[in-house]
Amino acid sequence: MSGRVYFDWNATAPLRPEARAAMSAALDLIGNPSSVHAEGRAARQVIERARGSVAALVGGDPRCVTFTGGGTEANVLALTTEVGVAGAPRRDRVLISAIEHTSVLAGGRCPAELVDYLPVTSGGIIDLSALGDRLAALSDAGVRAPLVSLMLANNETGVIQPVAEAAALVHDRGGLLHVDAVQAAGRISIDINTLGADLLTLSGHKIGAPKGVGALVRRHLGIAIADPLIRGGGQEQNLRAGTENVAGIAGFGAAAAAAARDLESDIAYIKRLRDRLEDYLFGGYADITIFGAASNRIPNTTLFAMPGVKAETAVIALDLAGVAVSSGAACSSGKVQPSHVLAAMGVPAELARGAIRLSLGPNNTESDVDSFQNAWIKVLGSLLKGAGTIAA
Repeated sequence: MSGRVYFDWNATAPLRPEARAAMSAALDLIGNPSSVHAEGRAARQVIERARGSVAALVGGDPRCVTFTGGGTEANVLALTTEVGVAGAPRRDRVLISAIEHTSVLAGGRCPAELVDYLPVTSGGIIDLSALGDRLAALSDAGVRAPLVSLMLANNETGVIQPVAEAAALVHDRGGLLHVDAVQAAGRISIDINTLGADLLTLSGHKIGAPKGVGALVRRHLGIAIADPLIRGGGQEQNLRAGTENVAGIAGFGAAAAAAARDLESDIAYIKRLRDRLEDYLFGGYADITIFGAASNRIPNTTLFAMPGVKAETAVIALDLAGVAVSSGAACSSGKVQPSHVLAAMGVPAELARGAIRLSLGPNNTESDVDSFQNAWIKVLGSLLKGAGTIAA
């Protein structure tokens, strides 16, 4: 892949050297982490060290970190009516913002008739007034224990949501708040207590860990999930049965520690690259739209569109020119589909069909930005002429 530019970090980040080294070392361990002998204890120590690093990345308690097979699994584990605080009733209604990841939009394990969806503004931010009104209406109707799910940063636009404000509204009505922080981790500072998130989801491969490992973090030990997704043994505090993925978890912990260590410098560096990129787009094309540009965003994400440009054709053309980008979320088996996020923001369907997402990371350079600019100039002419599918 020499000479290519990778601008799809929101889909997955390259494996960090620290994660690779930790995984390699863990693969040499022969013990089952549930075994009491020395070999088992060595494997358990690796898991617990990683648990501490993942907790530290989000200001959490290591005892409240449950490792899963990824962010989607963590979301589904959290989204159940059988979640609550000791002594509190089960959840009897679930409220989900309209811009959530598809694994959340599906409602997890909650019955469809108990799930409501909340609108967002044209800037891609949850409508807090609508949330407050809906919570009040439910309270008046006798529904006093809602579960609300609101992501921290949108995977397509990068727009950061007012989670702390939402948490205050939710807690005032006796509810719990689940936060999908998959795209925010490693890109902005996160503190689960400051946010007021009761449950928080993470995914390893978004921060340079291997694919196939994630975590659900509870704000405190009093938050209980009475309905585990995977039943069997007592692993992961009885919340996720099955022998843990020791190597994957080791890589996750190492990546979390590296992300926390480099966070401040990475934020500043990546934002400079993105600003350079957006200055080019805004300065060179009068009819371009950068979605969520007026809102607070994570520093690495740009979602843009131009009239007459179709995303599917543009993604293929840029790929052939050596630049990897996306049309949005990379969760549909490679298919380019209309964005439910842009639809919720009120973006006209024709413009939304042209949305292209650029997501950067600390390995990118100014030269990569220049390469994208050159590639864009080369392919734009044919795209605007309606060249259709571009053959390889």
